[in-house]
Amino acid sequence: MALKVMTIFGTRPEAVKMAPLVKELESRAEIESICCITAQHREMLDDVLRLFRITPDYDLDIMQAQQSLYTITSKCLLGLEQVFSREKPDLVLVHGDTSTTFSGALAAFYQKIAVGHVEAGLRTWDRYSPFPEEMNRTLVGDLAELHFAPTKANRDNLLAEGIQDGIFITGNTVIDALKTTVQPDYRFRTQLLNELDYTGRQIILVTCHRRENYGQPMTNIMKALRRLAEDFPQAELVYPVHLSPVVRQAAQTYLAGHPRIHLIDPLTPDEMHNLMARSAFVMTDSGGLQEEAPALGRPVLVLRRETERPEAVAAGTVLLAGTEEENVYAQGARLLTDQTAYDQMAHAVNPYGDGQACRRIADAILWKKGLRAEPPEEFSV
Repeated sequence: MALKVMTIFGTRPEAVKMAPLVKELESRAEIESICCITAQHREMLDDVLRLFRITPDYDLDIMQAQQSLYTITSKCLLGLEQVFSREKPDLVLVHGDTSTTFSGALAAFYQKIAVGHVEAGLRTWDRYSPFPEEMNRTLVGDLAELHFAPTKANRDNLLAEGIQDGIFITGNTVIDALKTTVQPDYRFRTQLLNELDYTGRQIILVTCHRRENYGQPMTNIMKALRRLAEDFPQAELVYPVHLSPVVRQAAQTYLAGHPRIHLIDPLTPDEMHNLMARSAFVMTDSGGLQEEAPALGRPVLVLRRETERPEAVAAGTVLLAGTEEENVYAQGARLLTDQTAYDQMAHAVNPYGDGQACRRIADAILWKKGLRAEPPEEFSV
């Protein structure tokens, strides 16, 4: 009888990173793959499912207007109770640090179903930053039996917390996804992106949406971005604006109306990856982009006070720019004007993966379940 493995995800970033794993699990004769989405994000999640040709077996469809962490968590728990009772999976896989992730792990624990945590071991050591992600992933670490850590540093974080067994260093699954999405002859569905001058201008890809940046930090960031566009004629900013009303209002207030700042709707993963590949550098508070951009040779300025991805900072591909206006502006200006500084970041080694993470995860599952003779080899830089 095949091993029944259920993947659970609900947001677009989760879907991008879990999609290649779903495909890998489907390819294994020893595994019966079941896919359940919560749709914590709806429109953005559906784009990813279409891109990777994934049809979920279950769709909880929990998203509602102005949803809170309470409604997301409670709807996930109640919906997953029914799904687990019906399917009785041998293993549940959750990803990263969202409310879907925590709810999926907790719901599985309540029915004594084993949990595997994909992208395990990331830590800032500040329970409120990022919020609620830091506590979500820490709690999932306590609930999980299998921990798929992208890097050695992530494994060391788990060991420091007393987790000793079931840890595998796999690389990050997002690098697996990039192998299929980035294409040299790619044509964007968002027509503006086909019209940008990628050789004559320095295109800066911007994202900013984290809850902990709401309020003054986001205001500071927006003001710095505006100044960069005003002071450097060669700079052109492209900002796919998150659907959050708070984020959209801030972007309109501080960035709208400038001819070289383009506020556009969220992009599908393939559009985002191909825009990133054609941009000069990235300014972001996103976690995933800190992993994706280095794989494409693009420097990243992180618009946060800390990062749970210190490997890229150590490697030199990522720089913490913080949320103070002057520092964000200064770091952006430096990459626009200092070719040596730019080259040092662009040519640093990507520490996050080799495109084989999903294979290692599937191999690890089969090995732990006695269906494979050898454990997977570890990813190392």
